[in-house]
Amino acid sequence: MVTMTVPTPDSGGHAVSPDAGALVVDRRSGKVGVVLGHVGPYVQLRPPRGGREWDVLPEDVRPPTLTEELSAKVAVANRRWGR
Repeated sequence: MVTMTVPTPDSGGHAVSPDAGALVVDRRSGKVGVVLGHVGPYVQLRPPRGGREWDVLPEDVRPPTLTEELSAKVAVANRRWGR
């Protein structure tokens, strides 16, 4: 289940590793992914519609824009309807 939540900074303003289920964007590739978990220093992401996962450093992820989030939600909904 995709919760479409984003990581929040800590009290010092530093990026916090996103929780599983969070929707984020890989700054290196521009791809949107859902956080599966953490392996070593990496955050494991998977495309919202499913597919092959990839690893990224926590500092290389950012919250999605509203457009990116909506696009991901539409992709998930379309997959449910077989489109």
